[in-house]
Amino acid sequence: MNFLQIIQQYSQPMLGGLLVTLKLCAVVWISGIVIGSTLGTLGASFRRSVGGPSKVISVILAGMPVLVFLFWMHYPLQAFLKVVVDPFLTAALTLSIINIFLVADQVRNAITDFPRQYLDAARVCGMKANDTLFHIQLPLLLRQLIPGLLLIQITVFQMTIFASMISVDEIFRVAQRVNSLIYRPVEIYTLLAFFFIAVCVPLNLFAHWLRVRFTRDHSER
Repeated sequence: MNFLQIIQQYSQPMLGGLLVTLKLCAVVWISGIVIGSTLGTLGASFRRSVGGPSKVISVILAGMPVLVFLFWMHYPLQAFLKVVVDPFLTAALTLSIINIFLVADQVRNAITDFPRQYLDAARVCGMKANDTLFHIQLPLLLRQLIPGLLLIQITVFQMTIFASMISVDEIFRVAQRVNSLIYRPVEIYTLLAFFFIAVCVPLNLFAHWLRVRFTRDHSER
């Protein structure tokens, strides 16, 4: 059975797994960017009450393998709370938490390290605070942040395969199921690799282009 035959015969379950993966990514990406950016901004403004605890949680999460955290959320935590949560929701929550604190770290560091000379120059020129924010600080921050945020989202996208370990029917679990039926690992996992390459490589190239094109060293020389 070749690639085309596998795609033709198992297109429906593969597309179903793909949709689950994309749905999971949408939840994780949106929550991570929105909540993480908000948390990072608050962390830069309130360093002791928000920034400090956020940094501590980030360090703890960085020291814990993603798969261990996912299993802990799926088994011990639910047993302790005496609840049973749909595996998709568990995976979405786990990956969202990781994404939120990765994004928050990126945003907080960018705001904290923002060159003060730009703000001082705007103040000397008589610019209002809102004009300084929207015309100077925000554009420069976005130029610094977007490439890194894209790379974070690519990493989180690749983490979605771990959801298969708690019975989420995403693309990797469907590929394993199809392989158990026909046992064509070379063809099936090659197709899976092509899928991730097709998504990740353009995003990586785009992030690299943004970094080269827009990221500058804003420090004084």
